[in-house]
Amino acid sequence: MATDPDIKTLTNGFICKLCDVKIPNETSLVAHMKGKKHQHLCRLRAKRKAQEENSVYVSGFKPDTSTSELSEYFQQFGPVSEVIMDKERSLYAIVEFTESTSTEAALAQLQHRLDGLKLRVKPRERKEFKLASKGKHDRTKPHISLEKLNHELCLMSSVNEQMQKMVEIFQLSENDSKARQLLIQLLEEVFIEFLPDCQIVPFGSSVNTFGSHSCDLDLVLDLENTKAFQNRTRMLEQQTPEKQSEDGQSEDILSDINLATASPAELLELVAAILRKCTPGVHKIQTVSSARLPVVKFSHRQLNLQGDITINNRLAVRNTRFLQLCSGLDSRVRPLVYTVRFWAKQKQIAGNPSGGGPLLNNYALTLLVLFYLQTISPPVLPSVEQLKNMACEEEECVIDGWDCTFPSQPIGVPPSKNTDDLCTLLFGFFTYFSKFDFPGSVLSLRAGRILPITDFLSRDDMSDTAENLDTARQKPAEHPKLGPVNILDPFEFFHNVAGNLTERTHKNLRREFCEAEKYCRSQQYQRKSSKGKSWGLVKLFSPHAEGPSCSHDALEKVPEINIPFRAAILTPSFRTELSSAGEAFRVLWFKKVCSTLEVVFNEILKCTLSDHVEISQDQTFTKDDGKDVEINNNQSLDNSSHQHTVQSGIKRPFSIEEGPSCSSSPQGKRMRLDPTANYPEVVHWNWTQKHPVWAGRRKIRRILLKTSDESSKPEGGCSSIESRVTQYIIENDSNPKEKVQFRVDAVLAGNDECTNAVLKFKATDDPAGHFQDFFHFLDTFLPKMVETLLAK
Repeated sequence: MATDPDIKTLTNGFICKLCDVKIPNETSLVAHMKGKKHQHLCRLRAKRKAQEENSVYVSGFKPDTSTSELSEYFQQFGPVSEVIMDKERSLYAIVEFTESTSTEAALAQLQHRLDGLKLRVKPRERKEFKLASKGKHDRTKPHISLEKLNHELCLMSSVNEQMQKMVEIFQLSENDSKARQLLIQLLEEVFIEFLPDCQIVPFGSSVNTFGSHSCDLDLVLDLENTKAFQNRTRMLEQQTPEKQSEDGQSEDILSDINLATASPAELLELVAAILRKCTPGVHKIQTVSSARLPVVKFSHRQLNLQGDITINNRLAVRNTRFLQLCSGLDSRVRPLVYTVRFWAKQKQIAGNPSGGGPLLNNYALTLLVLFYLQTISPPVLPSVEQLKNMACEEEECVIDGWDCTFPSQPIGVPPSKNTDDLCTLLFGFFTYFSKFDFPGSVLSLRAGRILPITDFLSRDDMSDTAENLDTARQKPAEHPKLGPVNILDPFEFFHNVAGNLTERTHKNLRREFCEAEKYCRSQQYQRKSSKGKSWGLVKLFSPHAEGPSCSHDALEKVPEINIPFRAAILTPSFRTELSSAGEAFRVLWFKKVCSTLEVVFNEILKCTLSDHVEISQDQTFTKDDGKDVEINNNQSLDNSSHQHTVQSGIKRPFSIEEGPSCSSSPQGKRMRLDPTANYPEVVHWNWTQKHPVWAGRRKIRRILLKTSDESSKPEGGCSSIESRVTQYIIENDSNPKEKVQFRVDAVLAGNDECTNAVLKFKATDDPAGHFQDFFHFLDTFLPKMVETLLAK
């Protein structure tokens, strides 16, 4: 391992230069080297090296020389597998042979002549194989450098002026708009030749007034008129079959495909073929049929533009019109959107470079700003429903069954009574979402308010059984995809525009909102520095300082693990139960998590529970025998030893079957959390672990899986496997004397923060100092294991 050239040894671990990842220890390094990614890159590197050894660089041929002519010439030295020619930047070609002996024969010949010209043939350049950098294809960088931007912003006299300056710097210039219009005209001219009466309609950032220099050109190819043209043509052919089409070229294209019955994949291939063969300057054409809305991506060399083409996506065009209207309703909308977008990119929580990925896209981020402006008091923007009522009869619009009605011009909407300046609105935006319960809420711009997530939980939107998969593919979803962040499209109610976000992205998003809200309270944000220091937006945009920033308090922070509320992983029956609970769904979910935690600690990790479980709250609890018990909880968790203790009456863990999702209750006098209780809920456990169940766990899992029929799953992905691993460790533990005793306090969070169960850990007896290793293991294992059990 030490002699592997791909591995660099550090003082605190290793770095794999091939995969560009840091590895903490030798055990993880062995697993990484055997992993799919590392093995794939090794094979890819070997393939590239073989291609280089079997290839020659060729130049000096005529501009009209084809790849087939070059291939035919070099066949004399051996079989040619591929000829790659680049005539745009330079007149050269790469000829790749199937065998290295052919390459040697071609290089050994002193002179090569083709069509009367002397060819220059030399070995292909050898390049070091490197993993593509994540930022290499990032086209979101503005034309202005960050240093120059900071200088420009510091010259302003207020945050309001800084936000106006953001629009001035980043908005599309007149030349940018002209370049986009030229490309649209070019595409229209080409496509009309093959698809008569079609339309190329721009949408998205290029035309919604929120575009920047580097934004893509999003286009819709509208084929409705072309379908009508095709139908008329076929009817005429049936009446007069001897009559020839006036447009033979169009006839050839349309005779090969029926636009009315063609699949989206077939239409995309048609678009890609026209771009590839008939559109000058267009290259890098890629069909993405797996996207939610299938798209053809392309680039234009001369204009240096990237573009996307979708088919008949009229809802996207209508959404663009809606954003144009919102921008025209109030002059504060654009500066706020531009500022928030740039802030989100700087903090790496938005702006997926390749279009997909787990970050917020600009559309979702813009809707987040618009929603805030709808809910502030007094509102800056009306809700979509209010806009619908302001529209006249001629402005009514229904697309694919969705009501997309709103006034066509801002003049038809009364002005806002809100007089807050930009500085205040930005501060309010961060404050609002820093205390927002994203997982437990659904943002609706249609209603202009938060919708309870319980309205969506009873819908069977996560069904993935085999019999439902085919049906799901045939018809669009009739429910939004619930996730850590839920933002409904203004018109397509069943589309969560933030449905791609992961739990990690949501965690980063919330952290950045809290950091920004904290900074906006300071004088650095509100007032210009008289000493020339960074202030206002400059400090807001600055990246976090690298390295440990830890204060003494941070080092002594109580170890915590969060179990987030994730509707997507819950069973349909439990989702229905949560839906019927209304606003008390958080307490019901918390009860389920607590019972699941006991299963994990007791049955899977084989911890021993003390004689009692403490359940604390400023409410009355109900026993299973119907008697009420008064509990007073006025102390903090740190002073929990003085809290009242309630004997649970049982000495066994809650089982999953005894959780809150079951209609029948166990016969024991177990304490039940009242679903109507106020927050916070607190549950305390005292556990004892006698065996090092965290040591060598992954290796033991691999061994046990080889001797069983169970399929391999990630750690924490299968309760039966994890129980067997723990049992194996216990049976082979020769010294079970060094035990760890620890306390777990489970607290329910929600309402003004994200719904989750916060688990606070504290070692009560740890003579051998094993608790930190145990907690490090639990930090990853526990949330995954709880989610696995909740999904059953």
